[in-house]
Amino acid sequence: MKLPLLAALNQERAARRAAILVTNFASGDQRLVREAEIDADPLADRLHDALRRGKSGIVETDAGEVFLAVQVPPTRILLVGAVHISQALAPMARLAGFDVTIVDPRTAFATPERFPNVELLDVWPDEALARRPLDRYTALVALTHDPKIDDPALNAGLAAECFYIGALGSKKTHARRVERLREGGFDEAAIARIHAPIGLDIGAVSPAEIAVSVLGEIVAELRRDRRRAR
Repeated sequence: MKLPLLAALNQERAARRAAILVTNFASGDQRLVREAEIDADPLADRLHDALRRGKSGIVETDAGEVFLAVQVPPTRILLVGAVHISQALAPMARLAGFDVTIVDPRTAFATPERFPNVELLDVWPDEALARRPLDRYTALVALTHDPKIDDPALNAGLAAECFYIGALGSKKTHARRVERLREGGFDEAAIARIHAPIGLDIGAVSPAEIAVSVLGEIVAELRRDRRRAR
């Protein structure tokens, strides 16, 4: 790989943007296709399919066989709220292969003792998201019940088109949340992307059970194309 291509690929990786390196077997020619450029590419359908699956591989084209080297950012979960559910969910999510970050300005809750081996940001969401911007490869989970903490994160998650957005709370709590989001300029389609009540309906009661239901819902959203038809 030529150095300019490697530098460009590393730049996309550092910015958490997906990209595909296309290599023509016959000629040896290589080109980098950034995610934002795929629609204009002659191999758009093949590239979108490879990106959706997140897998590299060989495809046949009019110009012969090419190898698509797919680079997608690691999927991550941002937990807003250093609460009991987060204590159960964080280690589960790490075991499932997700990068996990917890945001909570309440320093009495966001402590290494309660969350060992997890990235903790004991600051307000606005500051945390300036350090760790959200993107399509992030699941956002809002768990505090406090609009001052949850709402800024939910606004950012909707704007960034996170692949999963969930918020803890009763139907009454969510109805008030929906009104605030409408007042903030979000339309019904955007608001409908929020999973609330959060988690799969498995009758969960304890924090650990709720954590299982939330992680299951995140994985189901991430692997939507692999789910069995019912």
